[in-house]
Amino acid sequence: MSVFKYSPVDFLFICVGLLLQLLDVVLDAVALVSFYQEGAYWSLGVLLLLLMGSSALVQAFSWLWYSDPDSDPRHTRVEKWPSRGTLRLLHLLQLGVYLRHAGVVEASLCSSGVGDPAGVAVSLSHDLSMLRLFEAFSESAPQLVLMLAITLRSGELDPVTVLKAVGSASAVAFSVTMYHRSLRSFLPDKEKQRAASSALHFLWNLLLVSSRLAALALFASALPCFIFAHFLCSWALLLLAAWRSQTDFMDGPGGERLYRGAVALVWYFDWFNVAEGRTRRRALLYHGYALADVSALCGLWCWTVSARPPRFEIPPRSAVAVAVAVVAAYVLGLLLKMVYYKWFHPNVAKDELRGVADDTDCRARPEADAEVPRVRFHGVPEAFGLRSDGDVTDRGGPSAVAPDATRCNKRMRKLAENFYS
Repeated sequence: MSVFKYSPVDFLFICVGLLLQLLDVVLDAVALVSFYQEGAYWSLGVLLLLLMGSSALVQAFSWLWYSDPDSDPRHTRVEKWPSRGTLRLLHLLQLGVYLRHAGVVEASLCSSGVGDPAGVAVSLSHDLSMLRLFEAFSESAPQLVLMLAITLRSGELDPVTVLKAVGSASAVAFSVTMYHRSLRSFLPDKEKQRAASSALHFLWNLLLVSSRLAALALFASALPCFIFAHFLCSWALLLLAAWRSQTDFMDGPGGERLYRGAVALVWYFDWFNVAEGRTRRRALLYHGYALADVSALCGLWCWTVSARPPRFEIPPRSAVAVAVAVVAAYVLGLLLKMVYYKWFHPNVAKDELRGVADDTDCRARPEADAEVPRVRFHGVPEAFGLRSDGDVTDRGGPSAVAPDATRCNKRMRKLAENFYS
């Protein structure tokens, strides 16, 4: 029996995530048309850059994982259907992620043709959760900053802008939830987290991300040209931090460089563990930097709107109240995070996590599930490798696999080790 179990709730999350992704594509098209009709070509160009860059980043990771020469990442029939050239073409057409969704659906509903359907479904869902995390912080989060900045500068609430902002915030929160559920699947049954733990994890992430996005939107609305300089300087600093962390997530040096750049992009909005070592010290340094940055952004916004009021008048007290509320939300998120790590976060040793029995490729071969043939001998001593009951394993057949050596996602297992141990 597989160590990893794919529950109906996980399948529901995947389906809801796919629907939200398709809805996000439709809303992106509506937003682009709206910007074009309004003549907002600057906003149109920024949104196009975000969409194209995010899609290229996600498809690049998907292709690198599919083209891993050290493993066979295509387990389902729908994934094995395209040839290598066709698979490359699908990713160039920005359709590779949908192939992964189809693989999860096949492994969840059709057990025929898949050696370990539960393990395959869990492994594919782990990859999807990581891709959704990259997409959320490379597309949804910057889009939300753009939409809020436009709304603050104009002082008018457009229905499309409000709908897109709500959709972007939901996508970010949903991606963080999926990522956390993926990490939870590596916990042993005795360490399964309660619903209150997941709710608290979601809440402090929502507060930290929302306050960070609000501070960036306020700053971008007052000083739109300087937001790009702020991003480039912050991203370069965070990239250096990611490089010094010596991450080991991808299989090749080129993919690892891309991963570290993506980590720096995620860190621009939120923190997550990516390497072993003193993660508590790294998290304290990051949140100290982020809190100072949020406070500075809000302070600069207050000073700018007081010196150069926008199209609509903002009373000084209201501006200060908004800035204080944003900073307070970040501080509250930090306090809830401390509560989570103090009373709800399970600390598990690496060897207690699921999927650690096979460190080479972290998965069992399909033929390993077959019964191992045995040959009956009588009167032969155990010194020759025979069991006392007269049974011996046929060395020419497939070797036995430990019960824990079932298929798992070696990349997400590393992140689970960093998060729980």
